[in-house]
Amino acid sequence: MRKAIVDIIDMFWPTIVIVICILTIMRLAMLFKGERKKFVFHEEIFNLLFVIYLMVLFRLVTSQDLPGGGTNFTPFHEILRYDYGTNGFYKQVFGNILLFIPLGYFLTKYCRIKRFGGIFLTSLLSSLSIEVVQHFIGRSFDIDDVILNVVGGVVGFLIYIALDAIADHLPKFMRRDWFYDLLTALLLIAGILFLIKIM
Repeated sequence: MRKAIVDIIDMFWPTIVIVICILTIMRLAMLFKGERKKFVFHEEIFNLLFVIYLMVLFRLVTSQDLPGGGTNFTPFHEILRYDYGTNGFYKQVFGNILLFIPLGYFLTKYCRIKRFGGIFLTSLLSSLSIEVVQHFIGRSFDIDDVILNVVGGVVGFLIYIALDAIADHLPKFMRRDWFYDLLTALLLIAGILFLIKIM
């Protein structure tokens, strides 16, 4: 697990650093110009994470396919090709689901999606667009990836709906911006300390 996290960091740190620097500069310029009166720390971090996620997603879906993959229009063909419990199975199934959980969450938040049909359609169209582009850049089209991506999008939607429902029942002080700012700062510090420890 540790090696996998270190490999991901090694692969994406230049992209993440460049994106963070450019977006921070742009955001500070907008604040100095007075285009937004209120600076809300947790919202700024959330928006930054969304852009970083999109950049990482782009890098992942445009990198080379693993050997052995090919165009697949038969549902569950690629999923069933791997034995349950093997690395290939986890990478194919859980990897494709996990890849779209953040997208489902972000789409639900930004597009204010409230219905299952809405997130199903947006996840389906997003995944199909990725697979079609992959086909034209020399990678493979896999209908199983689409199915698993949609599952991930729906899971992200359900996580957002659950957290939103919980938030409505929290005490008033836990719904204020300062509380979310503090929570975000603590999570960022914990994340940085974790990365320092494993590197």
